[in-house]
Amino acid sequence: MAWKTLDDMELKDKRVLVRVDINVPVEAGRVTDDTRIRRIVPTLRDILDKGGKPVLLAHFGRPKGKHVPEMSLRPLVEPLAAALEGPVMFCADCRGEAARAAVGALAPGEVLLLEKTRFYPGEEKNDAELAAEFAALGDIYCNDAFSAAHRAHASTEGIARLLPSCAGRLMQAELSALEAALGTPQRPVVAVVGGAKVSTKLDLLGNLVEKVDTLVIGGGMANTFLAAQGIDVGKSLCEHDMAETAREIATKAAEAGCEILLPRDVVVAREFKAGAENRTCGVEDVAAAEMILDAGTETVAHVAMALERAKPLIWNGPMGAFEIPPFDTATNAAAARAAELTRAGKLTSVAGGGDTVAALNQAGAAEDFTYISTAGGAFLEWMEGKVLPGVAALDA
Repeated sequence: MAWKTLDDMELKDKRVLVRVDINVPVEAGRVTDDTRIRRIVPTLRDILDKGGKPVLLAHFGRPKGKHVPEMSLRPLVEPLAAALEGPVMFCADCRGEAARAAVGALAPGEVLLLEKTRFYPGEEKNDAELAAEFAALGDIYCNDAFSAAHRAHASTEGIARLLPSCAGRLMQAELSALEAALGTPQRPVVAVVGGAKVSTKLDLLGNLVEKVDTLVIGGGMANTFLAAQGIDVGKSLCEHDMAETAREIATKAAEAGCEILLPRDVVVAREFKAGAENRTCGVEDVAAAEMILDAGTETVAHVAMALERAKPLIWNGPMGAFEIPPFDTATNAAAARAAELTRAGKLTSVAGGGDTVAALNQAGAAEDFTYISTAGGAFLEWMEGKVLPGVAALDA
């Protein structure tokens, strides 16, 4: 990857347009989780320390190209200032005379947040005129929003073609972690992929079996693979119509030398509720009225052995119904082992996806993983082997 970073740019006295992801949850006008805000602070501090003037471009929600006052970025000014421990100005537009005046008035040490880019339909259409208006506000473009890099928008792709461009610190960390895991990794590579449906992760599975040495499949997806082998999974969540696809993926994996690990034993119950009466049995011993809700202890031990051999680990999706105890046991145990190996310096662990982050946080393992991505769709598309327009545009 040939993208530049802030280290490659001369920032002193430069207006630096920074595309950020501050799409944080807000209730009654208050930010309830400022994680995404805090994660852009290193980039902004770096620019300020080097004498640059950060001008932030961001989206928030889906206004569909219309000005929706209740979706304004204005409520984020105070949380941004608090996280940055410095002054943050706000402009009620991201283009035109008001934006130009606000940028021109920006003093050293200040950060300027422009109003939401998606208030204009040209943003999501990657309109050349809008991209040019954005570009006219700055001297350098810095993309620190990997989570939006899978979209070719005016503020992520179009503008990068018009100004000297680089990756911010958050984007740099994300790209470096993913490159280490899938780009030019040490061997062997292990991936854990869970979730409900095979149909939602076809591209992901198809790419991974050609990139990793061992693929652990968990959750409802594993039931589909088991059923494809002729195993009766009872009332379990299962896409029976995807059986042939599952067999094709297994064949592709075998041809590529990728080992697929499926559950050997499972935790089953007749009800899907917290504390439901349950038992552990072999995958071939599931009763017609039972549903598979987690992987068993033998399976966890087998996964742990794979983790102990691994150099990098990529994790997307839980191994069972982690939201409801006791069906979080396998996910918690595997996550704890991955965290332990990471702490010991034996494993590089990269994880991403909404359910994945929630599961690892619940397991108390997230802080020990090498890198946890909050990028959602962009993380998945990277794992699927797709070109991300916002990253490609940064190529030096």
